[in-house]
This record gives sequence, C-alpha cells and structure tokens, in this order.
Amino acid sequence: MEVKGGYWGKILRVNLTTGEIKVEPLPENFPRKYLGGVGFGTRLLYDEVPAGADPLGPENKMIITPGLFVGTGIGTGSKTAFNFKSPLTGAYGRSMAGAKMGEELKKAGYDVLIIEGQSEEPVLLYIKDDEVKLVPANEYWGLTTGEARKKAKEEYPGFATAFIGPAGENLSLIATIDTDERQAGRGGPGAVLGSKKLKGIVVKGTKKIPIAEPEKLRELIKKWAMIFKDHPATKADMDYGSGEFLDWMNRERGTFPVRNWQMGFFKKAYERLKEMQEKGLQFRVHIEIDPYYWAPKYRVGRRPCPMCNKPCSQYIKVESEKWGTFMTDGPEYETLYSFGGALELDDFETVAYLNYLADELGLDTISAGVTIAWAMEAYERGLLTKEEADGLELTFGNGEAAVEALKKMAYREGNLGKLLADGVKRASERLGRGSEKFALHVKGMEPPAYDVRGIKGMALAFAVNVRGADHLTSGAYGTELVGKWWKFEGVDRTKAENKGFEIAFHENLMAIYDATGVCKFSRHMYFLEGFPELVEAVTGMNIGEAELMVIGERIMNIARAFNVREGFTRKDDTLPYRIMWEPIPEGPSKGLHVPPWELDRMLDEYYQARGWSRDGIPTKAKLMALDLPDIADDIGAGI
Repeated sequence: MEVKGGYWGKILRVNLTTGEIKVEPLPENFPRKYLGGVGFGTRLLYDEVPAGADPLGPENKMIITPGLFVGTGIGTGSKTAFNFKSPLTGAYGRSMAGAKMGEELKKAGYDVLIIEGQSEEPVLLYIKDDEVKLVPANEYWGLTTGEARKKAKEEYPGFATAFIGPAGENLSLIATIDTDERQAGRGGPGAVLGSKKLKGIVVKGTKKIPIAEPEKLRELIKKWAMIFKDHPATKADMDYGSGEFLDWMNRERGTFPVRNWQMGFFKKAYERLKEMQEKGLQFRVHIEIDPYYWAPKYRVGRRPCPMCNKPCSQYIKVESEKWGTFMTDGPEYETLYSFGGALELDDFETVAYLNYLADELGLDTISAGVTIAWAMEAYERGLLTKEEADGLELTFGNGEAAVEALKKMAYREGNLGKLLADGVKRASERLGRGSEKFALHVKGMEPPAYDVRGIKGMALAFAVNVRGADHLTSGAYGTELVGKWWKFEGVDRTKAENKGFEIAFHENLMAIYDATGVCKFSRHMYFLEGFPELVEAVTGMNIGEAELMVIGERIMNIARAFNVREGFTRKDDTLPYRIMWEPIPEGPSKGLHVPPWELDRMLDEYYQARGWSRDGIPTKAKLMALDLPDIADDIGAGI
C-alpha cells in the first residue's frame, strides 16, 4: 500500500451460513480514493450486495467500517459506519455510531468487518486480535440490549460490544444496533443482524494502530484540543447536550415539528408554561423537554463517545413514581422531538423513559416516535379504532399509551404492534383510509426534528437524501437556520432559490466527516481546512482540500448509484403530502410550505450542481471524472 500509517490493509470477512472466517487484503487504491468509514463502506456495499437483494436475506451484508481517525486520539474522531441495504427503504443504508467497538476493531488489526450469509441459530461474533470465532448465543436471544450488554461484560470483560434487542430479533424495520449505549439507529440495521441471527459482536484489540507521523499527530491533537476547549459551542453542548437550541427552534424559528407535524412549535407546552408563570411559579422559565430545564435537574454524569473532548452526553438518573428508577443518556434533540413534540408530550420523565425503553428494545427513537405520532393522528381522526389500537386511548399527549405502543412495536404484539413495527410507510399502507396523507417519510424513512416547510434547503436535502429523510447527510440545517456558516453568507431559509449547489456541497463535505469518523458536532471547528494536516499525520498521504472534496463527491455518487441500480429515480426524490400541501399554521414560520413546483425547481438545480441527468442519474461523464469507470458502465446516464 502507498500509505505509511492509518491502515492495516486487512478486511475481516465472516460468513454466517458456512461459518468461514478469513482475512483478505484491502484493495490498494482504497485509502487514497475513499479514506475509510463510509468511503470504504459505500464502495464495498455497491460491489458486494447485488441489485435486487432481499435486505433481510443472506445476500445483504453488514459492512462495519471505522472512520480513518477512530482510535488515533484525534478529538471527536469516534464514528464508525454500519453500511447495509436498508430494509426500511430498500435503498442505500448507513448508520453512524460513536462506537467503542470501532476503536477496538481497529486495534484488533482490521480496517473493515464484512458480515454475510445467515446463521440458523443465534450466534455472537467474538473478535480478539487474530482470534475470531462464532459462539452460540441462545442464552442471549430474547434479552434487551442492556441485559445482553451486562451479560457480555461479565463473560467477556474488557470487550466492546454491539447488540440488537427484541426489535431486531423480531425484524422490525426500524430496529437499531446498540454499541455500548451508543446506537446505530437509522434505516433498520438491527433488522439486518436479526435476519442473520447475529445477536451481537464482542471485540477487543491490543495492537497499536500504525501512525505515519506520531510526533506530528501528538502536536495536532494538543492544538485541536485547545481549539475545542475555547470554542463557545463546546460549553453549550457540554452543559445542555444536542437539544440546547430547542427553545430557539420553537420560539425564534417555528420549525420544531409538533403533533405529527401539524404545527411548527410546541404551542401547548408554552401555553402551560405561561399559565404556571401567571400562577407565580416564576422559577419555571422553560418547558419540561427543554434541556435548560431537565439537564441540571437530572444529570448525574457524562458518558461521552470515545475520544470526545466536547461531550454532549447528559447521563441522567430519573426516579419516577410512574416509571420507577432508571438511568440513561439524556434524550438527544431528535428524541425530544420524536417522543416529545411529535407526540405533543411535555412530560420529561415520560419522554426520558420512552428514550430508555427504545434503546433497551432496540428501536430507532426518531422512526418509532414519528410512527406513534401518525397512529395518534389516525386515532383522533377516527381512522384507527380503539379496538384496532388494542384498547389504548391513543391520543396526543398520552404518554402511557405511547409506552405501551412502543413495547408492542418491538415484539410485534397485538394488532397495534403488527401495524406499527415497520415504520410509518408500512403502517399507512396497512391501514389505508387516506392515512398516507399524514404519513411523514421520505423513501420510507421518518424525518428528524426540522420542519422543512420553513427550511427550504433542508426540504431539498430530505428529498434527495440517499437514505431517506435525514439531517446528517447534508448537515445543512445549521447553515439554513442561522443564515451563514463557514463560506456561506446570506442564506435565506424561507426561499427556494440557489439551494442545489448549497446542498450538494454540504453533502460532499459531510461525507469527509463520515469517512474520517469525525463527529459533525465539531464541524464548527474543523471545517474543511482542518483535515489535510490530520490525514497526513495519520497516513502520510498529502491530500489537499480540493482532493478531499473530490473524495466526498465520489462517495456521494456511489451511494446514489446504489439507489439507481435499485430502481430509484427523480420520482423518489419527493416529500410528504403534508410538507408540500399544508402550510405551517402558526408561529414564526406561518404560511410556509414546499409546493411540488418549488421542489421541482430545487431538484433541477441540485442535479445540475451534481452533474447528473434531469432524472437524477449520475452521468457517465461525471462518474468517469470521479474515476469510477465500472459504475459509469453500470448506471451512467448519457449527457
């Protein structure tokens, strides 16, 4: 290999059907072309999972790729990519986690772990350096993620873990993988492992990751640690977590989706707060799901991702009369929306319990919450009867009903569990009765906590996203909501013009973060210019900013090519009915929505910025320019 450090040059391949385990060389051109993380994962997914493969069949693979910086000591460089064909969307699947197991996998001597085939009986994958084996896991099957993790820590002390919960075992299409209380959440990775009867992975490495220029890297780590320490975003993240801007999203922007996206701010919660203040309870200045209220009250510590020097973790202890005593990482911003705003629930202890329960059962909090919100609207509209809801009073704000619904989803229990277990798209198809008009999803994936009717660039980002409604592939929500970021100035979130280049550029840049494994909460520090010196110190490769952006663009084009091969076209780059036809009714973004003709204009701009055809197909010329001749032959469009 041309590089001096950063890579072992090894792929660990495990076949669950045959039990065969082997080590293969990493292709020599991979480091320079793809860097690592999603770069490796996206390319391997395209190469190894054939078109039309059943996401829950033996041909699908789970390809686990730690980011290039994972295990090197670089601040916030903790993210490992889980790459797969998504059972939720049938499209490209990727989920990121600040996973200790990614670090241990690299220390064990592997750049990539490919899991293929299907086992007939439940198994664990055991990895300790060069010792790799499959272990019977019948005693683990049926356990929650927390129970499985606790058992594994006793049986395999010092090992990092990754487990699915009951939702994954029952093939819920919104099932997650828990990696030591960090979740690979979106797109159904837990169902992929469940279909393979792989309950979990335990891994420990004792090798020293090769570094090209260790002294230079040590100096850079110190330099960036000081930048992080003094940055204002660090204090806000550490004090209140990712939900720090929840109040601003509600009161200033009116783009916090509430009541299954019927509104853009949490009206009932703020009305309740005002009533309390009028009664003389002046100490209450925040709604209950706002971290400014709950973080100081419930936080007992932090459990940061590996190598994080700006930890947003708010580890909380809740002693609830209703839910008992439990400890969990405080709900992220997305979960405060999905189990709070979307359900019109401002009872923090119940929202926290739903978060805890989803993690234990192995359900994606975003998808699960949005699916329950859809069910609540269907119930209140009279489209879903109480009998069909298994006797639950499934009304907005009913936390007890939400808890029961969540349990049913994980186990596919009763009519309601079977209805909701696979996300909102399948639920609306099963129920019918016009419920698809308020089913919030893109390509089958439920949206995160940004009412894109009032954030036009993010509306485009949702529509074109290779994995469905997702905020992190572009990360453009900050630029849109604030109006500026890095090289961008004067961005108007309420206008649809000039969004194509903005979103394409953001996607390419964020692909670099996912390839290196750097957390996107540090994008206010590293930007693009911070990467070349770090890449060179780790690998010895001199890759400038322009080449890095080409790598990001290459990754995004391969992901799009994967979807094109699966039959996705422009028609799939669309938005939910509610976003296109129902304006936000009240608040700072009142009257805004994204009508189809406006979306069409943004799509034209985006495809033009990408160098794709008007139908959203990467052109042969673009793919050849990105040094992807085989993919150009496979799917490339003519000019």
